[in-house]
Amino acid sequence: MLERSVIQQRGFRNVVDNGAVTGFQLHLRNPNYRGISGSLVDGAEVVVDGQSYPAESSLWTFQGRTFTLAELRGSTDVRWPLDETAVVTVPRPGGLTPGTHRIEVAVHLRRPYIPEVAGPSVFRAATTGTIVPGPRPADGLKYGVSLYSYSGDLYTSMSLQDAMADIADLGATGIEILGEGNIPGYPRPGTEWIRAWHNLLDQYGLTPTNYGSWVDTAMWRDRDLTVQEGQAQLETDLRLAKELGFTSVRPKFGVVSADLEPHPIWRPAVERVLDLAADLDIVICPEIHSPTPIQHPVTQGYLDFIEHTGSKHFKLLIDTGIFQTAPVDDGHEGFEGKKRPPFLEPLAVPMADLVEVLPHVHFIQAKFFEIDDDLNDLHLPWRDIVATLRDAGWSGWLSSEYEGRREPYRGRDQVRRQHALLRSLTG
Repeated sequence: MLERSVIQQRGFRNVVDNGAVTGFQLHLRNPNYRGISGSLVDGAEVVVDGQSYPAESSLWTFQGRTFTLAELRGSTDVRWPLDETAVVTVPRPGGLTPGTHRIEVAVHLRRPYIPEVAGPSVFRAATTGTIVPGPRPADGLKYGVSLYSYSGDLYTSMSLQDAMADIADLGATGIEILGEGNIPGYPRPGTEWIRAWHNLLDQYGLTPTNYGSWVDTAMWRDRDLTVQEGQAQLETDLRLAKELGFTSVRPKFGVVSADLEPHPIWRPAVERVLDLAADLDIVICPEIHSPTPIQHPVTQGYLDFIEHTGSKHFKLLIDTGIFQTAPVDDGHEGFEGKKRPPFLEPLAVPMADLVEVLPHVHFIQAKFFEIDDDLNDLHLPWRDIVATLRDAGWSGWLSSEYEGRREPYRGRDQVRRQHALLRSLTG
């Protein structure tokens, strides 16, 4: 599924030829109302950050075939259908700097049926795109994306395959999902969907990372879930996560207090499924999420459980929202007309607290809300977070979890910005 803008976010990248960066690429959607012959393409004026690039110097690629503009004008067997993008390669030694850029294009098309009367058509578009640096040398940190980042867009303006293609386009290799949020037919998806899921993983070179699940202790009006019911829910999600290739499950138990104290059934329910988790080789990871800090009875309860059971299949998941240093006032959905919810207040957990628990941390959700045009995160201290992880020698997944405003396509753009920021810090 293509983005509505003529200029696509996916595919905006630098071009490397024999180890040297020789230019950059744009993917353009056909702006016409019908497909056209390649011979009708009269080029595109490209302007990036105010610098113009001549239309005659760009190369055009359709269905894997690349042409100069002169060759395209003289072609007889090339078409630009509505459902496929054209790749425009613009020569620029050294390429574009990592980060955000203002892009403008004017696509010139000739009309084949009333050429002298109507003349050529010009379609103009402008947007902001982000160049994400290529993969860095291995330093223990791996990069992924949670499908939660695309809430609002997923299943409306983008498909699951679009999301996977976006993640791969970033140079990320991990995908995190929400079980009941992202699996059609949950908790029993059909074999056809499961087969398609694994095919897409192979196609885009992605590794399933963390599977988000829930134990809805307050789902019934007249009573709370029993331990046995909580156990059954955990077993269902553990088995489904294994079938989909995931190596950790984040069970979100219902809470009984504003500081996210989990319902008391969490402990006996988890203890009853530890053997199953070991058999499936899946790590159960309760989430440390704002407004619960690291130095807190809830976190200590999880650490005590780790010590008590000695299990290698129960560890912590850190949500980086706990390091937030500024409040988020973005009209968060579900809280209209109310003071911002507690988890959007700055908790500012110190890095020393993170270092203390890192030996027990299996997964990190890289929560964020907004990154500006200069790749400054307005709420999270990423330089401190990344430096702390690297200095401690922690290895594992940083999984982007965008939770800002939900205008169409904004999550996709913000995830690109976060990966550009993180990659610049880890380089």
